[in-house]
Amino acid sequence: MFAPRWKKEARLLYKGARKFLNYKRDLLEEEKIEAIEEARAELIQAVKAGDREGVEAAEKAVTKACERALPRYRRQNAIEENIEVFFVAIVIALGIRAYFLQPFRIPTGSMQPTLNGIVGKQMDKKDFPSWPKRGFEAVFKGRKYFHKEITRDRYFRDHWNDSIVQRQRFQFFTVTYLQFTDGDFKVGAPKNVVLGEMGLSTSIRKTTRQDPRTGGTKDAYYLPAGTVISGYTDSGDLVLVDKVSYNFRRPNRGEVFVFDTRGIEGIKLRSDTPQGAGSHYIKRLSGVAGDALKIVGNDLYVDGEPAREKRLRWVMRGEGPYQGRPGYELARKDERYSELGRALDDPEDVVHLKTREDLAAEAVKGIDQYLLREYFALGDNTRDSLDSRYWGTVKDYNLVGPALFSLWPFTSGHWGLIR
Repeated sequence: MFAPRWKKEARLLYKGARKFLNYKRDLLEEEKIEAIEEARAELIQAVKAGDREGVEAAEKAVTKACERALPRYRRQNAIEENIEVFFVAIVIALGIRAYFLQPFRIPTGSMQPTLNGIVGKQMDKKDFPSWPKRGFEAVFKGRKYFHKEITRDRYFRDHWNDSIVQRQRFQFFTVTYLQFTDGDFKVGAPKNVVLGEMGLSTSIRKTTRQDPRTGGTKDAYYLPAGTVISGYTDSGDLVLVDKVSYNFRRPNRGEVFVFDTRGIEGIKLRSDTPQGAGSHYIKRLSGVAGDALKIVGNDLYVDGEPAREKRLRWVMRGEGPYQGRPGYELARKDERYSELGRALDDPEDVVHLKTREDLAAEAVKGIDQYLLREYFALGDNTRDSLDSRYWGTVKDYNLVGPALFSLWPFTSGHWGLIR
């Protein structure tokens, strides 16, 4: 207990060398084993004799004997150790993402004011702030400035709407490609922001050109020389999704949840819109299996009565953060959405969400049913949301988990637990 530190460390090395022998004995040559045992014996004798210099020499001998015992053994250098730590960290992060928490970027404004989507604003390049301020805004607001100029007339490959394509990069970054006959043009913002808030839609021109395939003429769309796309975008909220909870409990009406879009045909039909087909969506779970839903006025009715869940009532009544907002709205009777088979587009329209029992009964009747429980998803901003009113219900196998935490940007006003 009161032995000096050098003696304690020597005894630890003595024990460590013994463990090394026990673990590697079947791999070691006999002469290597004897060398280690001799070095250990010299070490313990020096400790008992209180010979500090002898202990230091014996420690070096023990270490060298162990290192030489396995000729292929080589200590990692600093670079190798850091690379190993880096890859272990990646594996752990991927494991957490796959089984516990997954980050998800809010792409649109359908969940405002609960969560922000990506928004943009036009601004002349001369009005851009200094580089230090832009750096600060990038970190705390997720704000990104860009300035693009069309220096010559550039013609779209096909109809302009088909030639303006939104894509995801690295799961988090949304970019829009303008596909021209002479090459692509990339803008670091979503399609709806580029066309709307950046004003690109007002710059598109229509003319007629000769069709080289038929020899006749066809409509052609182009951006004239001098067209400028200039301004900034503020990032949509980055949220963490709890992928564990739904393994142990049923989804709760009124919570914000994330689901994938497998098998939802209506979303595929609307793949040309800002809320078109994508890997995941985020909405508020407004109806669960067994519910009968309808919208009357600005209220969401569940089984004939106004919804009771706190957040649903806030949206309905325009209370709390939803003050001044219109509540729930019926699906728009617009030709653009006619092919989707709208639901809740009339106060008398009722949606019945199927349970497993309903599906089992249909299967008995000979109807081929493989789908599980149904859920109804609505955006908190139903005036600007393509949701279950337009593309149908979410099924059990689509569920990912409840949205748990708004992680970034820090100044969005939403940082913290998601309600």
